Amino acid sequence: MKVPRIQSVSPLEGKRLLVTFVDGTQKRYDCQQILRLERFRLLNQEAFFKAVTVDPGGYGVSWNDDMDLSEYELWHNGVTVASNNVLERETLESYLAPEN
Repeated sequence: MKVPRIQSVSPLEGKRLLVTFVDGTQKRYDCQQILRLERFRLLNQEAFFKAVTVDPGGYGVSWNDDMDLSEYELWHNGVTVASNNVLERETLESYLAPEN
């Protein structure tokens, strides 16, 4: 199966990412599983974690030149956010809402 490229990524509370793929699929990826790895320890700093961006071409996300995750990892280990689950959508949107 060919993995779709990434359209956007948003950091969520609890060191999770909301990843939107070009086919419209949204997945929630829990970064807790990688925080114990030496190369990902900087993600424990909230400001650094929130600086995540989509790589050119949508082939992954990154925080800097040494810290990234591939679209394959995010697709296969992310949890699909059901589009018909209104409560989950509203919860995710509240995480993404700017703080007042």
